[in-house]
Amino acid sequence: MKKLALTSTLLTVIFVIHVPSFAQNFWQEREKVKSLPIQETNRPLRTLHYLTLTVGQTEGDMIGKDDKIIQAGIEYLNRLGGGTLRILPGVYNIKNAIYLHSNITIKGSGENTVLKMAPGFVTPITRDCSGREYGVQIKDPSGFIPGGGIMLRTAAKEEWAIKTLRATIIGIEGNIIYYNRYNDETFYIADQSTAATIFPIITADNIDNVNVEDIVLDGNRDRNEHINGNFSGALFIHYCNKWNFKNVIARNYNGDGFSWQTSDDVHFENCKALNNADLGFHPGGSAQRPIMTNCIGNGNGQGMYFCWGVTDGFVDNCVFSGNVKYGISIGHRDTDNIIQNCLVENNKEVGILFRKDEDDEFFAGNRNLVKNCTIKDNGTNKEGIGIDVRWKTKDITIENTKFINSQAANQKIGIQISKDAERINTSGNTFENIDVEIKNLKE
Repeated sequence: MKKLALTSTLLTVIFVIHVPSFAQNFWQEREKVKSLPIQETNRPLRTLHYLTLTVGQTEGDMIGKDDKIIQAGIEYLNRLGGGTLRILPGVYNIKNAIYLHSNITIKGSGENTVLKMAPGFVTPITRDCSGREYGVQIKDPSGFIPGGGIMLRTAAKEEWAIKTLRATIIGIEGNIIYYNRYNDETFYIADQSTAATIFPIITADNIDNVNVEDIVLDGNRDRNEHINGNFSGALFIHYCNKWNFKNVIARNYNGDGFSWQTSDDVHFENCKALNNADLGFHPGGSAQRPIMTNCIGNGNGQGMYFCWGVTDGFVDNCVFSGNVKYGISIGHRDTDNIIQNCLVENNKEVGILFRKDEDDEFFAGNRNLVKNCTIKDNGTNKEGIGIDVRWKTKDITIENTKFINSQAANQKIGIQISKDAERINTSGNTFENIDVEIKNLKE
């Protein structure tokens, strides 16, 4: 019995000693098999591959020059579960929004692929439009076409409070426009309601996992009506998650450049918002975890506007310059965001603004970090401010940041802190030619 027990013990020891070596060899051999061409193995073909489809103006799988051919390509890929639509060079005449689907990649040819909005048209409605109708009577139907985009709008003192309907025209009979979805809102003559060819260039609702690359979205700003960024933009997505933008330019839109509302994990790399009437980059509606790297917001109403409840955002190595009001604005429950390695310069009012939106301090933009940035030459025709911390904002850290005022510039104040702000931490910052480095209004 003792001899048998000893033998069993020796076998166990030998097995334990050899198992690691056996396992290592097994995994090495497995990796060799994986590296072989599939035809040299007996493995089943179980990886789903997506189709790449090409759209062009004179060549490609599908040929055309407007939104319909692009939309047709997207619908074809969507039928197959997803894929890549390559758009060859050219200026495409966009008369309706491009509606994206999940698992789609749109890839242009860089700045040579331009989706440009057609000149716009607007006319009053001439018959009250109640809820759940599929059409509207208007004064002049001459500017509308079947398949084109339409927006119904009411007037309002605050533009964000208007009522809207975005739809596609499916028929025109006399001065009645029929569209593809009924309106939840009411549009009355007394509310100065209008119909217009206003739409985002790219849009989606409740769509995830999309990539947009190497393309220009041109809003033809001088030829189109203005629209608030809560309802449209060169890009406008709502309830969409996990979108990636790379080398995309949104320019000359009579509203926002990039507007993503209640949409999480939206990432921008090497993107530009240029000369848009309102906000260059507009994360809003509690957008979570937006990431922006190597982006530019130049010549817009505001460079970047953290709207309501935007948290855990990361903005790195971006430039916000020459905007009409602010380079960056943070406010309504926008918390726990990081802005680092950015250049904020030549904005006409304030470089970075921590604003007041409501009377309840619960809505302050607390716990945000600005570090390793350069804040330069902000403010024109008045005493400019580099970073303005207003109202009851709390727990803001500004560190290792350069505040620079060129000889003829107006950024006279580096950091201004409201008398009601608390725990505003500043350390390691430098100030060049700044009259007042830190202006604490409590003092």
